[in-house]
This record gives sequence, structure tokens and C-alpha cells, in this order.
Amino acid sequence: MPQTSRTIALADCIDRLNAAVGRTVAWACLLVVVVQFTVVVMRYVLGLGSIWLTETIIYGHAALFMLASAWTLREGGHVRVDIFYSDAGPRRRALIDLGGALLLLLPFMLVLLWFALPYVARSWTIMETSRETSGLPWVYLLKTLIPAFAVLMALQGVAQAIRSLSVLGTPPVTPGLDPGVHSSSQDGLPGQVRQ
Repeated sequence: MPQTSRTIALADCIDRLNAAVGRTVAWACLLVVVVQFTVVVMRYVLGLGSIWLTETIIYGHAALFMLASAWTLREGGHVRVDIFYSDAGPRRRALIDLGGALLLLLPFMLVLLWFALPYVARSWTIMETSRETSGLPWVYLLKTLIPAFAVLMALQGVAQAIRSLSVLGTPPVTPGLDPGVHSSSQDGLPGQVRQ
């Protein structure tokens, strides 16, 4: 089973990458709160406005949600319809996760990446800036978050699929039996234990 350990190691590597990106980008939440507080104080106490600071809030929010989504998926924090999942055993959950990753997540992320790359490339070509005169000059960086989101989510989908296949590839354990012993119905005799 060296192939299985390599694929699990790949899934672990993807998990560590997304956790590192997610934890790093989580600090954007603090930035958004501090800058928003500053904008409110400036506007209502000092009577001043700042498009630059307002756009900073948008950039921070975008970075937080786009880059931490894969980490949130890894941690099970996305909304899930629990009709089938909540009462399911580990094998059924793995089957649902595998289907979700292969039939929904990965195709959608690949389509998003396909359409986002030319959009982002055009933005980088012209070094796109804000439409506002005093806005931030890095719209091309903001748009780069779209393919980054797609890549991180697709990678997490691959890790999810690997883990699901690992669970589905492991023989089910019968309660009360040694994990090395599996029940068998060889010769039509139910309950016969085979080692």
C-alpha cells in the first residue's frame, strides 16, 4: 500500500497549504474591522471620507473570503444539507464527499479558472486601477484572487476525494471483532469469521 500512503501524504500536504493560507489571511479580518472603525470615525466625527480606505475594506474582505474558503472547506465550515449526511456512517459520508468533490466542486472550479484567467490577464496587461481618482491602484491584484480561490478550492477538493477514496477502500470493521478480522459469507454461511 505505498501508493495509498503517498496519496494520503499529498492530501496532508494540501491540507497544510490551505491551513497556512487560511490562518495567514484570517488576519485580514482584523484589518477590515480596524479600517472600518477608522472610516466611521473619520466620517461621523471628523466629517472626512476616504475612498482609498473604503476600497481597502473591500480588498481585505475579498482576500479573507476568497483565500480562506478552502481552509473552511477542510474544517467542515461550509453550509451542508444534513438530510443525508448527519445520520450517515463514515462510508456513506465518504461517498457523499467524493461525489460532491468529483461532480460539483472540481468541475465548477475548473470552469471558474477557465473563465477567470483571461479576465485576470487583461487586468494585469493594463495594470488596472480603481475607477475612482483616489482609489487603490491594484485592481489587478484584487482580480487575481479569483483564480487563486479556484486553485485552492480545487486542491482541497482533490484532498477531500483522496480521503474519501481512502475510507471507501478500507474494509468495513464489524463491531466486536478484531480490526484485523473481517466477516465473510463464504459458502453462504453467514457469520463465519475468516482471518
